[in-house]
Amino acid sequence: MTLVKFNNKTRNTAPYFNNVFDSLFSDALNKNYGVNKVPNVNIYEDENGYKIELAAPGLTKEDFKIDLKKDNLSIWAEKKAVENEVKKDYTRQEFEYSSFARSFVLPEGVDADKISAEYVNGILNITIGKKDEAKLAHKEIKVS
Repeated sequence: MTLVKFNNKTRNTAPYFNNVFDSLFSDALNKNYGVNKVPNVNIYEDENGYKIELAAPGLTKEDFKIDLKKDNLSIWAEKKAVENEVKKDYTRQEFEYSSFARSFVLPEGVDADKISAEYVNGILNITIGKKDEAKLAHKEIKVS
């Protein structure tokens, strides 16, 4: 990583001019362009199964691909640019198209036939059911 030092004398000579450019371009310079950001998840477990909530606003259900290979659940999403989009001369444009991938190793006792996904209000909800013998595996034992 390289540190960039600014000349404070230049800032004092034309403060208004530099403040305009600082406000316009400082955010763009500090962003990590080209780095795929991984969305955050919430994972819940109850006696019937698991629920994964993945925050991915701005996508459609067609943008997702979910795959189960053995005990590895993989989620991909890619938002593509529209080919016939009208190009405009923006002063500043922050819309971007991105992709991400997340993988989860599922525990034993998961029923692969009881996995479903739904995309509602920017949240991808994945429900994963447990096998019947996994549900019965939990038993409270009283101490005598």
